[in-house]
Amino acid sequence: MNNTLIKLRSIAKSFDGEQVLCGIDLDIHDKEFVTLLGPSGCGKTTTLRIIGGFESPDTGDVFFDGERINELPAHKRHVNTVFQKYALFPHLNVYDNVAFGLRIQKIKEEEIQERVREMLIMTGLKGFETRRPATLSGGQQQRVAIARALINRPRVLLLDEPLGALDLKLRKDMQNELKRIQRETGITFIYVTHDQEEALSMSDTVVVMADGKIQQIGTPTDIYNEPVNAFVADFIGESNILDGAMLADQKARFAGHTFDCVDGGFAKNEPVDIVIRPEDVDVVPIEKGMLSGTVSGVTFKGDYYEIIVDVCGFKWMIETSDYVAPDARIGLYIEPDAIHVMKKSEYSGKFGDYSTFSEEMDHLSDPGEEASEDEEETVTP
Repeated sequence: MNNTLIKLRSIAKSFDGEQVLCGIDLDIHDKEFVTLLGPSGCGKTTTLRIIGGFESPDTGDVFFDGERINELPAHKRHVNTVFQKYALFPHLNVYDNVAFGLRIQKIKEEEIQERVREMLIMTGLKGFETRRPATLSGGQQQRVAIARALINRPRVLLLDEPLGALDLKLRKDMQNELKRIQRETGITFIYVTHDQEEALSMSDTVVVMADGKIQQIGTPTDIYNEPVNAFVADFIGESNILDGAMLADQKARFAGHTFDCVDGGFAKNEPVDIVIRPEDVDVVPIEKGMLSGTVSGVTFKGDYYEIIVDVCGFKWMIETSDYVAPDARIGLYIEPDAIHVMKKSEYSGKFGDYSTFSEEMDHLSDPGEEASEDEEETVTP
């Protein structure tokens, strides 16, 4: 990994007596694309603003390239910001908007011309030099804002939900463009979003936040495949989250049965949360299933069907390429490596089944419906 460029240590921040950040520790590396991901109010934008110098932490320290910069004003930091509202100068054309920062620095006009030309080519705006912002599309305006921020050659570019105003197709196009620009420039990007797919598709590192705390830091693959708690599992994509227990290494009990899994290192009979992604459950005939249930909902999603299956009152979500009729009885088959075991956390019990997808709100399966210890069935693929 490249050298650490930004360090946040024990950062806490409150507004009007409400704590927004609770002791944040974070390392951001040079040339890295880092995304702060979480729901509204989790503290991600406040973290970004503290890095940029727009807010000061109540306690804790901000380090940039090894130097503490808590008191350094925003305009003296090697950081530029692109906001959701692009704040372009309406009376200036594209060329002058992009050149503005260099003119403030009294850069020679010949150098300005060369650097503006480079930026316009990089952001796909060549030929738009004389256009005013009001005549541009949302995506084009965003490119102007990015070009204006990058032309000063900052070490870090902060992006606060910059794609929020764009339609879906344009968002996806701009996600690819931003990743390309980040790779070409080698500038560290710190990106804020609540869009999980956006975070997973663009980032080198994802920082998942909730309730003013960092819940997990990792690569997109790690975050998706190895969530550390029920919040992360639920927030990143869809997840079936069940109460379970680890009987022994590689033996997990949930939904009234014991399953082979690949996890270990838990205490004997330790209560755990079990996560199974919808795409990791195979639909099979009842006689071949480890579990069986009744289909209570079917939604066509284009390249797959999203089905809700009632298994003893617990509503599972499953993604399958084959159509399954509502009210059909089906079997579910789960490979050992599809079962992810997590320690219990403050978020346990808050997420789990998909009752809200069905017409009736059922409770999680009643303990009386589960098999007794004597009847318990061990399911071995």
